[in-house]
Amino acid sequence: MVEKILSRSVRLMFASGVVMGAGMLAQSAQAQDVAPQRVEITGSSIKRIAVESALPVQTLSKSQIEQTGATTAADLVASLPSMQGFTTSSASVNGGGNGTQTASIHGVGENYTLVLINGRRVAPFNTGAAVNLASIPLSAVERVEVLTDGASALYGSDAIAGVINFILKKTQKDFIVEFTYSTPQESPKGKTTNFAISKGFGDLNSDGYNLLLAYSHDEQAELNAADRSFTKLGGVTPFNEGGKPYMMNMLSRNSIPANVFANTWAAGTASKTTKGVNPYKVLNGNCPVPNSYASANRCNFDYAATVELMPELKRDNFLASFNLNINDNLKFFAEGMATNFTNVARFAPPAQPLSVDLNSKLFKDSIAPAYTKLGYDPSKITNMTMNLRLLDAGGRTDEWKTESKHFATGFEGNFKNWDYAVSYVFSENKATDTPVAGYASSDKLNALINSGTYNPFLAPSAATKAALAPAVLHDVLDVTTSQINVLSLRGSSELFKLAGGGASLGLGVDAMKQTYIDDPSIMAQGSTHAHPDRDTNIGGGTGAVPVDASRNSWGTFAELFMPVTKQFDLTAAARYDSFAAVQNKRLFTLDQFNDLVPAGSGAQGNKQSAATYKLAAAFRPTDTLLIRGSYGTGFKVPTMQNITQPFSYGGSSNAFMFPTLPANHPLADLNRDEQEYDLLQQGNPNLKPEKSTQGSLGFRLEALQNFSLGFDLWNISIKDQIKTLSQKKLFTDPANYSIYYYRFFQPIQKENVFAVMQKPFNMAKADYQGIDWDHTYKFNNSYGKFAVNWTGTYMLKADLLSGTPGDAVEKTVGKFDSYNNVTFRVISKLATSWKPSDRYSHSVTLGYHSSYRDQPISADIDTTVFTRNADGSAGDPVDMNRTVKAYYTVDLQSKVNFSKNLTITAGIKNLFNQDPPFSDRNAGGGNHLGIDGRYADPLGRQFYVVGNMKF
Repeated sequence: MVEKILSRSVRLMFASGVVMGAGMLAQSAQAQDVAPQRVEITGSSIKRIAVESALPVQTLSKSQIEQTGATTAADLVASLPSMQGFTTSSASVNGGGNGTQTASIHGVGENYTLVLINGRRVAPFNTGAAVNLASIPLSAVERVEVLTDGASALYGSDAIAGVINFILKKTQKDFIVEFTYSTPQESPKGKTTNFAISKGFGDLNSDGYNLLLAYSHDEQAELNAADRSFTKLGGVTPFNEGGKPYMMNMLSRNSIPANVFANTWAAGTASKTTKGVNPYKVLNGNCPVPNSYASANRCNFDYAATVELMPELKRDNFLASFNLNINDNLKFFAEGMATNFTNVARFAPPAQPLSVDLNSKLFKDSIAPAYTKLGYDPSKITNMTMNLRLLDAGGRTDEWKTESKHFATGFEGNFKNWDYAVSYVFSENKATDTPVAGYASSDKLNALINSGTYNPFLAPSAATKAALAPAVLHDVLDVTTSQINVLSLRGSSELFKLAGGGASLGLGVDAMKQTYIDDPSIMAQGSTHAHPDRDTNIGGGTGAVPVDASRNSWGTFAELFMPVTKQFDLTAAARYDSFAAVQNKRLFTLDQFNDLVPAGSGAQGNKQSAATYKLAAAFRPTDTLLIRGSYGTGFKVPTMQNITQPFSYGGSSNAFMFPTLPANHPLADLNRDEQEYDLLQQGNPNLKPEKSTQGSLGFRLEALQNFSLGFDLWNISIKDQIKTLSQKKLFTDPANYSIYYYRFFQPIQKENVFAVMQKPFNMAKADYQGIDWDHTYKFNNSYGKFAVNWTGTYMLKADLLSGTPGDAVEKTVGKFDSYNNVTFRVISKLATSWKPSDRYSHSVTLGYHSSYRDQPISADIDTTVFTRNADGSAGDPVDMNRTVKAYYTVDLQSKVNFSKNLTITAGIKNLFNQDPPFSDRNAGGGNHLGIDGRYADPLGRQFYVVGNMKF
């Protein structure tokens, strides 16, 4: 069956022009003039000659990394066709990712892709496994190895989709200075700069030691939605579809001056409107601020026009590496890396519903006259909410500072024909969230309003900004620390001879302690029934809960490599892992008000274990053909947060209509029509590990001396996948999910509101299948050396089964799915290079993302796409099912070696200035609208120059 799928897919790709690009088969060891060095490659614990193996490992050398034009590790990973489904800086800014940038192989997810530095684990940015790539300086990277196959049988949990291994520089002797400058053509906004220096001391071979010291500094300037034509209109972006004019109409009822909503009226009152009134507009006839649009008697705010597309970034990194040959059979190593990474993330000014005191002077002077003018009796109003946008506070701006420390030390040697390594790793990420602008103290804001100092029903001005300034927050909101301590011992040796060579055994054991500490400020924790005196952050999260949790684990593995014949080898690996229950020093229980009450410390969750295995084979019937395959199992333990998360506020939902509930339902009185409702979150101590099976089948064919073809068919199936119910499912299907509806005391509004619980369960199943290709053609002539490399991934399947009753399998390839993500059918890269001499080299690279079905829009549920009238105004809401166009870029690069000590590289990214394709999505990927910044670069055409000097 596998062979039939592979054959059919290969024919399909050739027929549609979708294929071509890769690495040549390594030359045989017998053809080398010198004895090849045995090395340990990603995906195996046994040192062997670095040739094409049974596992699909892609290696990017330093020169290949430079050819991509990438300036950061995240940019490099994003450029690989096998990567999709990761967190980008734009999504992180507007989507709550706290400034992180991650990796995800084959779209399986960032928590299923293991990231290593020099083959060793790195501290994640939270309680899971996802690593913030922003903490890895690209200037310190010597090469990158990407294993696009599951590797739990060697590495344990989290390697279901594969492994990315960043190999850092070592044993350098020269003093090297590097710089990079890149700027968009349209404006300097979004420009990047990089400066790096490194110096090595000693030669490991002749002197017996080497010390390498390196420092780098990176910066990226912010890019705003207002800086690009395709995003500057935000929620009122016009577009054409099928020759007809439409427009997005995604505006917020949270406005400045504030809108008010009379939620309830006295019994018998004829007019009971909750449609909203903007007192300023009613009394003055207009909405006075930019990005504010009139709608009947209220003003709606275009929040998406005020957000960032790319954040301001700064990174300082220091790397030190020391290697010492103690004797011929023993080497000591130590490496340390410290990174300070700052992400200044800004999105829309704070939006907050607030209760209105109907006996206040504010109501009588600023609100009642508007209702009177409209013909309503304001004395009949019994409950009112103000929907306020604090434009005077500025856009919500967080300065995320991440201090990363990574230290590894140990010994490598050989004892009685056993290659061994013992190592210790300490790795830590400490993230600090400090508000720069936009966030406000609830107590101070209310005091300013009650005293008449600040009037939210006036047009913003220098005077209102000054009046609000005392309420704007600037103190630290939250500090989180993620830490791992790992002790490892592994060894490998040849055991016996087979017809194809020596059979080798690799053994290993490791122990790890993972710790996660979250220390939110009192402001971030907010007020509760038990602590009504606490202040609350307007515009940010509330209900944050302190965490001090840790979990111990250990694992052991064995790997046997057997060259059965010269043409055929087998590899078998098995691993056992054991995870203790989570130890939490900050336990909580719920009181009668759903408030958290401290409950000491103790264990949460259950002890968990898993046994995994992997079988791999490589067959070389001729010197020019390699056929390989593998099959194995994997697992992923629940994150500590999955298990320990207390009942707490989890942010705001997307905009939904209130669920359809019977009039006598106990929560029916909380109906506020369409708005962003509150979300709640809570861990599940009964979660168990996710389990997977994965396999691959592929070949490498060197049809001609300079031409190679490579395909790998792969498949991953995950069961017991940990998921929460989607927001759309929860809000639109009350018949099945009303058990997750709550009456929640909102500490900012200081009243009960409607909230929906999202709790993780082992409820889902996922199946992924695709084909990776990798082809290369090289030739020389009188004009120089030429090479063409085509790599890509063709997704055959990305099927999700939510596990909820009545749900069918959701086929997500080539469409915007129910979890607001896209799995592209095809991602590919075609790279060509020309080297006319040793001094000059040039390259052209074509990147391609296939089209996909956009988010389906419902006129009744979403109400975000409208017909567009001749005057540019919105007509009626419509259903919309459209296709997002394919996206491609062409990059140019030229490199000049002026001497052996000076190299200058210049290039153009996105040569044809291709805009990101339009998307009507209203969820996923952050708060900007008109495009999906997760999948296309908003910078446009960019020019860059790179210098490298050696002394």
